[in-house]
Amino acid sequence: MKILVAVKRVIDHNVKVRVKADGSGVELANVKMAINPFDEIAVEEAVRLKESGKASEVVVVSIGDISSQETLRSAMAIGADRAVLVQIPIDMILEPLDIARLLQKIVFAEQPDLILLGKQAIDNDCNQTGQMLSALLKCSQATFASLIEIEGSALLVTREIDGGLETLSLPLPAVVTTDLRLNEPRYATLPNIMKAKKKPLEIHDISQMSFSPLGQVKILTVSEPKKRTGQCTLFNDANALVSELQAKEAI
Repeated sequence: MKILVAVKRVIDHNVKVRVKADGSGVELANVKMAINPFDEIAVEEAVRLKESGKASEVVVVSIGDISSQETLRSAMAIGADRAVLVQIPIDMILEPLDIARLLQKIVFAEQPDLILLGKQAIDNDCNQTGQMLSALLKCSQATFASLIEIEGSALLVTREIDGGLETLSLPLPAVVTTDLRLNEPRYATLPNIMKAKKKPLEIHDISQMSFSPLGQVKILTVSEPKKRTGQCTLFNDANALVSELQAKEAI
């Protein structure tokens, strides 16, 4: 079984995001970047399936500028076998449906049995690409996976829902998006980091893929959250708190 994992290069989750002065986006210059945490979980799960003998090959794919090669090398250091980069200009902005359409092309070329993605990227929190990709491929899907098991030709996915947990049985091929509780990604060891530098990385330039962005979504402005104003009020008893809440509700 071949597993394809989509990964995205994002600002490291430990870095404080700064908005550009003109409000056109966030500052990326001289900022530490990393694999999107949910995508890293997807890579870890694919590698675990391979280590358990359930998968034969793990391929990682990313869509981004030339610097995304570093992200793919990090994924291969975790244990992926090879990588594919769809290289785009550094100033090109793609919406989730564009990403899904490009991934569809890679899926047609690679013919994987299972496609894993993080449930969302921490930079835009869209939570759309996996679902859109499934619709384009006309295949089964499961989102927010907290447990993935393979039984014969079927895939059992336990997913988190508002009421608790739901287990689905899916035919392959399938698209699955991963949630935080699925696993804890390993740290890449130095020997594996060195090995990743020699693993194959295939680059496809978007200009040669007969692809045009839809341009349906435009970023109008980016701003920081409003700072909280006012002071904390302490109440001596519950009745005083209830009275204050009722007074604010009446305003």
